[in-house]
Amino acid sequence: MAFFILKRVLTWIPSILVVMFGIYALAFYGAGDPIKLMFLSAPGDVAYDPARIDAIREVAGLNRPFLAQFGSYLWNLLHGDLGNSLVSGRAVSSIIAVAAPVSLQLGLVTIVVTALVGVPLGMACAFHQGRALDNVVTSVALLLWAVPAYVIGPLMLVSLIILRPGETLPIGWGGLTDPRVILPVLVLALQPIALIQRQTRAAVIDILSENFIRTAIAKGVPRFRIAVDHVMRPVLTPIVTQLGIILITFINGAIFVEVVFGLPGLGRLTISAMTDSDYPVIMALVLIGTVAVLSANLLVEVLYPLLDPRVQAR
Repeated sequence: MAFFILKRVLTWIPSILVVMFGIYALAFYGAGDPIKLMFLSAPGDVAYDPARIDAIREVAGLNRPFLAQFGSYLWNLLHGDLGNSLVSGRAVSSIIAVAAPVSLQLGLVTIVVTALVGVPLGMACAFHQGRALDNVVTSVALLLWAVPAYVIGPLMLVSLIILRPGETLPIGWGGLTDPRVILPVLVLALQPIALIQRQTRAAVIDILSENFIRTAIAKGVPRFRIAVDHVMRPVLTPIVTQLGIILITFINGAIFVEVVFGLPGLGRLTISAMTDSDYPVIMALVLIGTVAVLSANLLVEVLYPLLDPRVQAR
C-alpha cells in the first residue's frame, strides 16, 4: 500500500506542473496588472506615472521574461517559499495558514454531515420502496438537488431577516463550536445529501434483488441486521466514489458560501486575490486546489480495497 501511494504521488508532479504553467501563463499574459491596480486605488494621479510603475515592477521581478519568472517561482516553491503578496507584502504562506483551517474544518464537517444523513435516508427509502417515506424523502431530495447553493444561501439569510427583525445576522466565524457555522454547513450539505440519498437508494435496491438477500429475508433475518451485515459494505463502494467527487466540487461551492456568510476561508481569499490580481496568492490557491483534487482521488483509491477485497486481489 505504501508503494502504491508513493507511486500515485509521483504521478502528481506532471499534472501539477501543467496546471501551474497554465495559470502562470494566464497571469503573465492577462490584462490584470497588480502594480497598476495598486496605483489606481491610491489617491491622486500617481497611477499614470510609467516610471514609478516600471520601477516597482522591476523590484517585484515582474519585468523579466515569462520562463525566467516561472522558473524562479518553481525554484522558490521547491524551497517552501510561496512568495509575498503583491498587495499586502505579507508572506503568502502566512495568509494561507490563516484561511486554510477555516475551509478545511468546514469541508470536513460538511462531508461528515452528508454521509451521516444521506446514507441512512437512502437505505430507509430503499427498504420502504414505493411507500410514503420513500416518496416524500425522494421528492424532497429532488427539490434540494434542483436548487443550487447560491440560491439557498440568500434565501436562508432573507428568511432570517424576516423572522428576526432588528437582530444581527448570524454570519461570521468563531470555530466549529460557534452556532453560526450551522447555516454554512446546511447550505453546503443540502445538495450533496440529496445526491447521496439517491445514490444509496439505487444501490441498495439493486442489492436487495440479489439471491443471498432474498434468502436472508426468507430465513427471517431482521432487516437491521441485513442492512448492516449484507448491504452496507457493497453499497459504500459507489458512495465513497461519490463523496470523493463531492469533496472536489466543494471547492467551488465554498467560494460563494464563504463570501455570503463572511467566513475568512480560502474561498473568500480567492475572490479577494482575483479582484486585486494578487498573482502569488492566486498561484498558491491553485496549487492547494490541485493537490486537494488529487488527494481526494487518492483517498478513494486507497479506500476501495478496504471496502471491496476483490479490488485488492486484482
